[in-house]
Amino acid sequence: MVFDQVRQRRLSDDIVERLEGMILEGTLTAGERLPAERVLAEQFGVSRPSLREAIQKLVAKGMLVSRQGGGNYVAESLGTTFSDPLLQLLESNPEAQRDLLEFRHTLEASCAYYAAMRATDVDRERLKAAFDTLQDCYTRHDEVSRAEEGAADARFHLAIAEASHNAVLLHTIRGLFDLLKRNVVTNIGGMYKQRTETRDMLISQHRDLYLAIVEGRAQDAREVSSRHILYVQEVLEEVRQEVQRVARAERRKR
Repeated sequence: MVFDQVRQRRLSDDIVERLEGMILEGTLTAGERLPAERVLAEQFGVSRPSLREAIQKLVAKGMLVSRQGGGNYVAESLGTTFSDPLLQLLESNPEAQRDLLEFRHTLEASCAYYAAMRATDVDRERLKAAFDTLQDCYTRHDEVSRAEEGAADARFHLAIAEASHNAVLLHTIRGLFDLLKRNVVTNIGGMYKQRTETRDMLISQHRDLYLAIVEGRAQDAREVSSRHILYVQEVLEEVRQEVQRVARAERRKR
């Protein structure tokens, strides 16, 4: 019987595995600069040559980018689901907007459910900060742009995804972040004009969602998230129908 030799694992492979794990769990994010090699080597308790070898391997994989004299960065394109031209196309297409809401209905309900089950104290602190920022946008709505409110809304939902501790859900939401911001910005203008109670409803829904998660009520969190998206779909359908009625009326005038 012949046995294959046992190959000794290189230290750089362990470092690669550690850094990949940090990227996967969201500790290191796209575009983020890594600490200086000296600092990172000390934190990992390894030599700088081993660390440099690991970084070169991750650069070859497309996970990191090394800039001459500028340090090492997580690749900007990592996790980017849609290109800018496609973002613009999706933003301007009503059917694509509807499709995104249907996708959000499933995705965000799952994020909320797992966040309520798994959120740590640190997650709850981040979620509170994101929720407070969103609430501030609602309170100062006369002073806040739709783009600012859209970004705050998207960051709140991203914080929920981070608290879910599900790497696939997290990176899907992160990849969709710009699309989510644009979707909210596109939606809220028409929604606020369509129903006077819309802002109060969104405030209430987001508060209920936040409380369900921080209080660990997983099923409630899923249901609140689902109701929130269904409400948005309902109001936007009213907006669409109103636009069609106005267009028909205008055509009859000619």
